[in-house]
Amino acid sequence: MERVFGTRLFFRLWCAMVSSSLGDWVGTIAIVKLSNRVGGSFGTGLALAARFIPGLFLAPAAGVIVDRLDRKKVMVICDIGRAAAIMMLPFVRHLWSLVLVSFFLELLTLLWSPAKEASVPNLVKPEDLPQVGSLSMAAAYGTFPLAAGVAAVLFKVARPLTKLGWLDALRLNQESVLLYFDGITFLVSALLIAGLLLPPRREKKERRAGKTFDIGQAFGEVREGWRFIGTSPVVRAVMLGLGTGLLGGGLVIPLGLPFTTRVLGAGAAGYSLILFAIGMGAAVGVLLVIILQKHLPRDLVFCAGVLGSGAALLLTASMSALGAAVWCIGAFGMCAGATFVLGNTILQSEVDDALRGRIFAAFYALVRVALILPMLIGPFLSSGLNRLSRAVFGADEGITIFGVRVDLPGVRLTLWLGALIILAASLLALSVFGRRRLRPEVSPS
Repeated sequence: MERVFGTRLFFRLWCAMVSSSLGDWVGTIAIVKLSNRVGGSFGTGLALAARFIPGLFLAPAAGVIVDRLDRKKVMVICDIGRAAAIMMLPFVRHLWSLVLVSFFLELLTLLWSPAKEASVPNLVKPEDLPQVGSLSMAAAYGTFPLAAGVAAVLFKVARPLTKLGWLDALRLNQESVLLYFDGITFLVSALLIAGLLLPPRREKKERRAGKTFDIGQAFGEVREGWRFIGTSPVVRAVMLGLGTGLLGGGLVIPLGLPFTTRVLGAGAAGYSLILFAIGMGAAVGVLLVIILQKHLPRDLVFCAGVLGSGAALLLTASMSALGAAVWCIGAFGMCAGATFVLGNTILQSEVDDALRGRIFAAFYALVRVALILPMLIGPFLSSGLNRLSRAVFGADEGITIFGVRVDLPGVRLTLWLGALIILAASLLALSVFGRRRLRPEVSPS
């Protein structure tokens, strides 16, 4: 166990992460179904927006709170609060109530996630961080297929349970059974973390002396976190590489279906295959980091991963056959998975414990922006480039080069643009890490 997880303490935290993540995915499926029943497609969009938007504005404040308080207590309280909130949803009958509870759930998640990430480096050795990052990613995203299977089973279980009269007070139906399961997973997570022995943290003298907290001080600590991001080339390079990588790669979500339909001629089945290839590629990338983590120069491999992601996306968008596109997008997933793990590891090892909560809060805010922005602007950008292609190349939207027909629809041009952004970011990150490697070799004279 200690060879795989580094320490038994991290194994306990990892079990809590798996439980919490599994419940979160199951709860998301239930919330989508419940919001669609209460408010239709508009209600679904509003409920999901309440889960994403708070992170864009409140992440800095969450980081300050995490850095000031006992992180174990923060995680336990947030898990108990999320369990209570999610178990209230079966009694919701109005859309505004659903949105309010979803907003509250996201606030608690904003505190729980940075507290968890900031605690990890205190539980394992520095050389084990890449392996631990891979395990954390597996807990966060690898539980989604399991959650889908659990949801399918619970949907079946809900039918006989609704016929039991003595359970009428729980208002059981398909969504509520999933929501109660979600609440139980949060309570299991809280129980596991409550028994976790975290090493004591270094605290500022004025905090130990009980100095009164004020708003000005809070804003000062927010500025301190952002100042560190601005002055630390390594942190800035990681943020830039991961942010642009997600920004370019996120275009696959809204444009994947039109690309497989318009360019590859494969339809919805081809789109499912593309998504499967991304997931399998990411799993392979994470596995490679686990196996080779002690032999990898993290900074250079991180830059190579960003570069590989951009190149693979560029090749994917250039393909006109489904088989070739699947292999290329699988390579994209492999590079992206390895890059995410290594970037997370670099942040954990480079940032001091006193600032770690704020940095990871900013990191999660960046991830949200980088994932939401492509979904919002991707279709509009594709449509605009499609009109431009027709204006330049005519109604055929393509050109012939050396006898080879090359179609240039807007969706392909948009994916190319996203790939070029990733490639540019990889070169910037490489220049930062390259200067860092050369600096120690410079003579003091």
